[in-house]
Amino acid sequence: MFVWYRHSALTIVYLSDVSRFSKSGALAKSAWNERGWTVQEFLAPNVIIFYQKDWSLYLDDRTPNHKESVAIMQELVYATGIDLRTLVYFQPGMRGTREKLQWASRRVTTWQEDIAYSLFGIFGVHLPVIYGEKKQNALGRLLQEIITRSGDITALDWVGKSSEFNSCLPADITSYEVAPCTLPSPSEDKIQMAVSSLLNTTTVELASNLYTLLCDMKTPRFAQCRLSLSCIVFPVTAVRRRRDEDHATYFAYEVKAEGLKDLVIITEDKLVQFSRTRPARQSFLLVRPWDHSLLDLADFANDTQSVDDCTLPESLLRDSLAGLPTGYDS
Repeated sequence: MFVWYRHSALTIVYLSDVSRFSKSGALAKSAWNERGWTVQEFLAPNVIIFYQKDWSLYLDDRTPNHKESVAIMQELVYATGIDLRTLVYFQPGMRGTREKLQWASRRVTTWQEDIAYSLFGIFGVHLPVIYGEKKQNALGRLLQEIITRSGDITALDWVGKSSEFNSCLPADITSYEVAPCTLPSPSEDKIQMAVSSLLNTTTVELASNLYTLLCDMKTPRFAQCRLSLSCIVFPVTAVRRRRDEDHATYFAYEVKAEGLKDLVIITEDKLVQFSRTRPARQSFLLVRPWDHSLLDLADFANDTQSVDDCTLPESLLRDSLAGLPTGYDS
């Protein structure tokens, strides 16, 4: 379906629940904006026109292409959380995997498998549609394809129940509703200080060997629903429960691990408490999947063009899009 929309001369969106005299904001509240399949409906087309219940133009906006309408595009930015440049010049592919999964995380479909099928075109993948396989399997096949082809492991950044397809993957698309975990970038001064400290303690040969080792780590791959993934392991040395932060549904723990700063873990499970003076009977590890993009080695070969390279229409560049349109009814 994505290809149909992309090659269409014009895509018409009929907002059946938006009346003629509706104000700006009605499109965002429409049932159309809650459906899973409509993501590709507004991303894929080059030319799109929105019509209201009585087949009058939405907001009486007579712009020949509503992708060049400041008011309507700003409303879509607000309603979908997708930036303006992507809305106007979307390119299918594996870039921004975690962000794209978040776009669909609050959307609904009549058939449970469709929430995954509706994303096939967004990611530029071609997989069989198998109604009746259930949503965990459909979503699992999609995520498996994305990780295997791109090496992008951000799809493993989720919160919720694990899937029966593979426990490293979520059971439901709603697990991506939480914003992705992003670590703050160190300042230039901190980077220089870190490099200077290493110059006095680490040989160039040792650093070069480490870099080569990281470069040679295998990219993620699936085989028979099993994930093979290079990881960095940190032995846990202490776990202590923070009773002052206990909640009815979760527990907070202070955790110490070799090679890491002290951290706090919040979980619904009760963890074994131990320390160096009171060791546990078994070993515990913190495991972090190795991300090749940290070395700028991520391969998104199928992404031939970035939306950052596209120039917005003059009508959109001319008007400020920092705020909501005048009279926006939230």
